[in-house]
Amino acid sequence: MKKLLIKIKDNALVIKERKKLSTEYKNIINTNVISCNELVFSDEYILDNPKIVSAFLNEITKTYNANTIIIENNDFTLMFLKLLKNVKSITTLIINDDTPLTFAMCEAIMQSYIKNVNCYALQPFMIEYLDKYNILVETRSEILFLSNFMIENDLNQFSSLFYKMTLKIEFPMNEQDEQDFEAFCKINKYLKTINVNTVNKNDLEFLINTLKKNSKKNIKIVIHENINNEEVAEYLRKFNKRKSKKLKIVFKLDYSNDYLRDNLFKQANVNLLKMCSYLILLIVVFTFGYVFYDNYKSMKNVEEIREKITQVIEISDSEKILEELNENKGEDERKAVNEKIAALIQENPDTVAWLKVNNTNIDYPVVKSNNNEYYLNHNFYMEDDYNGWVFMDYRNNTELISDNLIIYAHNRYSSGVMFGTLQNALRYSWYTDPSNQIISLETLYDSLDYQIFSIYKISVTTDYMQTIFADDTSRLEFYNMLKDRSIYNFDVTLNGDDKILTLSTCADEDNRYVIHAVLINK
Repeated sequence: MKKLLIKIKDNALVIKERKKLSTEYKNIINTNVISCNELVFSDEYILDNPKIVSAFLNEITKTYNANTIIIENNDFTLMFLKLLKNVKSITTLIINDDTPLTFAMCEAIMQSYIKNVNCYALQPFMIEYLDKYNILVETRSEILFLSNFMIENDLNQFSSLFYKMTLKIEFPMNEQDEQDFEAFCKINKYLKTINVNTVNKNDLEFLINTLKKNSKKNIKIVIHENINNEEVAEYLRKFNKRKSKKLKIVFKLDYSNDYLRDNLFKQANVNLLKMCSYLILLIVVFTFGYVFYDNYKSMKNVEEIREKITQVIEISDSEKILEELNENKGEDERKAVNEKIAALIQENPDTVAWLKVNNTNIDYPVVKSNNNEYYLNHNFYMEDDYNGWVFMDYRNNTELISDNLIIYAHNRYSSGVMFGTLQNALRYSWYTDPSNQIISLETLYDSLDYQIFSIYKISVTTDYMQTIFADDTSRLEFYNMLKDRSIYNFDVTLNGDDKILTLSTCADEDNRYVIHAVLINK
């Protein structure tokens, strides 16, 4: 049991461990002492009575107008952050201990009223995390990686943690490695594979328990170690049978070629190898057949939708549509509209534009939902469809023309539908052709032409998806960042008041194809 001293000093609430009590305190039987000058609580009492202590802290900070909490020992930071959850007066946190801030503390800070933090150190991704909640962080040391786990997996940004699909873990893990792995599991949404270097039972159980605690499913754990111990191999096989149905977490053993040659292949016979070869051949043939059929089906589905859209446009009553759109509007409020877009709005109210990119298959109506997930697996007619549709970022506005209009679609490169031919733009013969450098976008009220100024392939990131800017200066800095990434200099001059168009699609699970173009018919 530890004694914690709580006192008010210069409008600050100071927390530190008091190892030696005065004679006055020792003569008092109660372990939780209140005096005129300071307060002494046991950590056990605080943990057992958090509501009482929290209410007391709230009252004393109001009485003495305290707006800052100073914690001497980082061991007690998380406990007191939880107590400050409902204390509105404390807005500044100072941790004097020379140990780094943990992710659990970051989460607790985010749930409190604290807006300013002074600590010894923390990792860069935590700064991004706290910055999302407008919490200013000041550190007293250089910010460096704090664990081998973070270094090994190149997790230096919040987006890296969020999108990471494959991990490498070296056992044994130290305490900081384990904390960072737990933080990763809380943030990440796309993890599929974990590669580990050993089969130590305790380490693997920690791994499984952490994944389970954070509701991680459909995870494959690949063990890169030759298993010579039959008991260990049997344990792993039993785990796969017992656990995989519930957690959907499965172990896979990745044996070396030498081990396979010296052990497993000795037990195989020629007939078994032939059978495996035939089975593999059958799987390959079936896979190619399925892929061919799937691509053909995708093309036919999209062609049928496009034919239906064409028919809708041809038979639409433009005068009636115009009257409906301008209903209840005065003469000075009536606007000329694009009849093609207006007709499609009658079919799907989410229709916002029509996008055309020269010398590609991209010639589609564009839709927009109230999120960026719906049209990943629904087509123009809102039917379930793994092709999805071409859709605009839900944050955009086509009537006011957002500073950065962002349009997404799946890269169905095998069939060429949706953004399946956008990768053509990365060919020298394509992007050097002036006729390909103009992208047209028709909205309900405008016909817009955009001049391409940047084309590139990039690792998964969201930094090019910013839509709101503080001023022309920050907007121009953003544009220049995009321009500097381009694989080709299009010699296009950008200004702080320009508006741009962004096209984005997957290159693979870790990379994106991106095109940026600036509006030229203002």
